[in-house]
Amino acid sequence: MSADVETLPHRHVLTAPTVPTSVRLMRETAETTFEAWGISASHPIVGPALLILSELVTNSVRHAATTSPSVTVTFAAGECTLAFAVHDRHPYHPGVVAAASGTGGLATVAEVMAESGGTCVVRRDADGGGKTVWITLPLQGRRQRR
Repeated sequence: MSADVETLPHRHVLTAPTVPTSVRLMRETAETTFEAWGISASHPIVGPALLILSELVTNSVRHAATTSPSVTVTFAAGECTLAFAVHDRHPYHPGVVAAASGTGGLATVAEVMAESGGTCVVRRDADGGGKTVWITLPLQGRRQRR
């Protein structure tokens, strides 16, 4: 999948405190946003997308809250691609998420992405003080509507 997330026509950004309740907020926002874009909750990529999103936001809450008072999620979509990015200001850079091993958050993300045909890019902030994890997932043709 080679969609450039910068050119996807749909975009929504939400910033929330780096606290446990933000995981649910981001997940609910994703569901509502995807539905507004015509991506039904029954679409086969929505479940994996929500799982990956929850794991990434949970990682920000667990590991970045001391240095990052907020977490920002950017949602984007096009005809064939669903994408989202999780940004925090913690300087730790996890490298390529697909290379994660073991159990837990990043291993789960890598496994779900592989099963879904997704990609991951981790970008450092220009000042090195944070990072953004971009996930892209294929919508496998036309989006399903209710």
